[in-house]
Amino acid sequence: MSWNDEKVDKLKELWGKGNTASQIAQIIGDVSRNAVIGKANRLGLSKKNNTVKIDPNVNKTAHISVLVPNMSGCKWPIGHPGDEDFYFCGKEIIPGKPYCGEHCLTAYRRKDNNNKMKKFFKLGTSSE
Repeated sequence: MSWNDEKVDKLKELWGKGNTASQIAQIIGDVSRNAVIGKANRLGLSKKNNTVKIDPNVNKTAHISVLVPNMSGCKWPIGHPGDEDFYFCGKEIIPGKPYCGEHCLTAYRRKDNNNKMKKFFKLGTSSE
């Protein structure tokens, strides 16, 4: 199968209309879906222009203080957001961290910490 000018023009036209590669292959005939995709790539057609217009007046970042206003304590969530009984821990935080000591231990675990805990509590070992 070779691409002639007529097929290339048809590919460009159909691609521009938003047809899928399978549809284009079927309409052109004697070409596979993958051949259409490959040719579209070589022609630079596959690069979609997905530009999103962003309002420059909108703040793009959400800081935790915006989500949890006037809160100086531990920001560890308790329960499930949306539930009536959902709340944040609120205990005194470790300086420079958003959590209290207890929740820092959970949030900032070291990879080998789990094995040390098992050895300390003798979990996962049989002593028979």
